[in-house]
Amino acid sequence: MAERDPGERYGFEPFDCAPALRLEAHERVARLQHDALLHRLQKIEEALAQLERRLWLAVYGVMAAILAQAFQPLLAAMP
Repeated sequence: MAERDPGERYGFEPFDCAPALRLEAHERVARLQHDALLHRLQKIEEALAQLERRLWLAVYGVMAAILAQAFQPLLAAMP
């Protein structure tokens, strides 16, 4: 006698029921939404890193301008 799958009933082919398909579709949608959320989060993190670099560049530029103005009278006073 042929071995049967324990979930298989004699004379019937296995099938996917509507609630299982709906649950599987919901899981796929949730996975896609999660992946999209991770992608957007990665883009936000990259934008924040770029903004941080620009901010530090501005801070260093302001400090250079202040130091240049501070040393300008000293350089002008030297013979």
